[in-house]
Amino acid sequence: MAAVIKKVGVIGAGQMGNGIAHVAALAGFDVVLNDVSVDRLKSGMATINGNLARQVSKKAVSEDDKAKAMARITSAEKLDDLADCDLVIETAVEKEEVKRKIFHELCAVLKPEAIVASDTSSISITRLAAATDRPERFIGIHFMNPVPLMELVELIRGIATDDQTFEASKEFVAKLGKQVAVSEDFPAFIVNRILLPMINEAIYTLYEGVGNVEAIDAAMKLGAHHPMGPLELADFIGLDTCLSIMQVLHEGLADSKYRPCPLLVKYVEAGWLGRKTQRGFYDYRGAKPVPTR
Repeated sequence: MAAVIKKVGVIGAGQMGNGIAHVAALAGFDVVLNDVSVDRLKSGMATINGNLARQVSKKAVSEDDKAKAMARITSAEKLDDLADCDLVIETAVEKEEVKRKIFHELCAVLKPEAIVASDTSSISITRLAAATDRPERFIGIHFMNPVPLMELVELIRGIATDDQTFEASKEFVAKLGKQVAVSEDFPAFIVNRILLPMINEAIYTLYEGVGNVEAIDAAMKLGAHHPMGPLELADFIGLDTCLSIMQVLHEGLADSKYRPCPLLVKYVEAGWLGRKTQRGFYDYRGAKPVPTR
């Protein structure tokens, strides 16, 4: 018998966290959005409000749906406020020690039957689960960015994840109106194992002078019908995130084909992480993005 999920906790009010809170509230779940930073919580709530307003203007949701969804979300600075959630999804930074610390603190306050999930894009679910008091009730629920628009969710079972947890998570994703792709617990799962080496290869193509930023992005947009070029997409994802996923692939699979491009490393060392820092492969400080090399 799958557990019934009614109340959902989301840890982290950034891009992924506020997106998950948005779709969960819209689907009728009560949501507690948690972050250590009050400013991030405020800005997360404002983003959800803005994104819902955009859906209203496109007639995707009604004004009433928007009001009800906003009313279902409460923001919380303390993990204690997640104590009575049936499912908690962690969306913290892609660093294993940060996630482990969160799970350690979360499990201490959470009811024993609650499911704990990670939105990690690359870290071993089995290993994260082992850091909790409930490996059988731990699962990977990996959303795509931007969450309100992307239809796919990857579900990843750890070695200990039981059937009830898997079925309850599958049901939860279906209620959000998303499609499930089930992935085995290998580094970067399905989407990022294919996508990130492509982005890394695009950076090598730039690094080796095969083409400039504009040529590489135009080639993939017009030659392969990708909605965004790979360098533009890297900036959107965040170059630090791209690098950390390539490092997980490289270390986890020990294959030289996953070696992060030195140019990617250099950009991250410079603090040019893409859109969020206003500079990456493009400079976003002016009226329109300009390539940085």
